[in-house]
Amino acid sequence: MARSQPKDRPNSRFHGRVETNGHACDHPGCVEAGEFRAPPAEHLRTADGPGPYRFFCLDHVREFNARYNFFTGMSPDEIHDAQRPYSGWERETRAFASAGADRPPRWADFSDPLDAIGARFREKMAEQRPRADGRVVSGADRDALRTLGLPLDADRRALRQRYADLVRRFHPDRNGGDRSHETRLQEVIAAYQHLKGAAAFA
Repeated sequence: MARSQPKDRPNSRFHGRVETNGHACDHPGCVEAGEFRAPPAEHLRTADGPGPYRFFCLDHVREFNARYNFFTGMSPDEIHDAQRPYSGWERETRAFASAGADRPPRWADFSDPLDAIGARFREKMAEQRPRADGRVVSGADRDALRTLGLPLDADRRALRQRYADLVRRFHPDRNGGDRSHETRLQEVIAAYQHLKGAAAFA
């Protein structure tokens, strides 16, 4: 039977213990092994980045965590810079307007190397485009067209032809009594009934 780990030596997977690193605890006068890594001392920070990590035993890393403050030793300007939200933006956006609402950032300021946002935007614009003949198409009309697999500019003749094709495909009488497509058939019938009375197909 496997022995459980002592409570004062927690599982490294959850508590960050560094196995066999050879460090002694950096707390003055402590001779225990330094098994837990901590941020460098504030006075060791340089313009090139932080200094070397410190290592403590379990008791002293708990003590360190209880009193640690990342911003210790920073000036107000340095604290402000450390808290500014730069993630995802090529350039800093302007400060919030004193009147309350602020203008949103420009699309040109955002980095979209995989065209994820732009592609989604174009897809949404295509979904909302008007018919070429100028007839009004509601959101329910667009949903029904998607159900039938018809383009936005389909006419009444195309609507009837597509409906007939789908009914033949999904009706049990055309599939040896197979009723597995009944739900799809009901959706097709409902979409056709809706579009048949829509203004775009009058």
